[in-house]
Amino acid sequence: VILSMALTPLTSLLTERLPPKPVLSAEDADGVDFAKDLRGQVLIIGFGRFAQVVSQPLLARDVDVSIIENDVEMIQAASQFGFKVYYGDGAQLATLRASGAEEAEIVLVCVDKPEAADRIVELVKSEFPTTKIMVRAFDRGHSMRLIQAGVDYQIRETFESALKFGERALVELGLDESQAAETIGDVRRRDEARLDLQLTGGLKAGRQLMRGNMPTPQPAPYIKPKREGRLLNEDEAGPAAPDIRREPADV
Repeated sequence: VILSMALTPLTSLLTERLPPKPVLSAEDADGVDFAKDLRGQVLIIGFGRFAQVVSQPLLARDVDVSIIENDVEMIQAASQFGFKVYYGDGAQLATLRASGAEEAEIVLVCVDKPEAADRIVELVKSEFPTTKIMVRAFDRGHSMRLIQAGVDYQIRETFESALKFGERALVELGLDESQAAETIGDVRRRDEARLDLQLTGGLKAGRQLMRGNMPTPQPAPYIKPKREGRLLNEDEAGPAAPDIRREPADV
């Protein structure tokens, strides 16, 4: 309960921090420990807003969690709210080894840079193939890369919250909760189907599964002429077209 109460002020504090420092200096290292000989059941890499929420159900169930982060100010701020976060760059193999990635049951990649996430996935998949890996995806294209890389689970960082937000909007507009949930289920299925198509056909595939707010143009209905047309100058008429009959295609 205390950790849950601390979550909101921690998030507010951390989002107002200065840009991260690329190198840990002696001056910055006050109260900061390097990742070394960690052996948690779960390794969380990156401890921004996303990871802070992710940690809550795990800690609520007393899961042994190790956390690493490469932003000194983030680490120092987190310690004020009861989080032990170690300094380390998860995109470095030596750091992953020191953080216990090989012994961990699951590695949760919660960094906010897609390129860093991709590098961590590459290292974990190649060096620790028995370790499960779950990744925070930045956007749809990133989700596709992660699936193709063979991660055990990926989720777009705003997807679930956006669906819940949209579902609540339907309820506020007077729709029954069961109907709103049914609608969200349909949106989810369409999104999954579209993602499957995109994995083979590229980002533009499956666009017909999205609902837009622009009216779809409809072709004008065919109107049969009241009488057959005729040439104004019959001398210009060419030979009649031959009667070509095709066999049906083998489908």
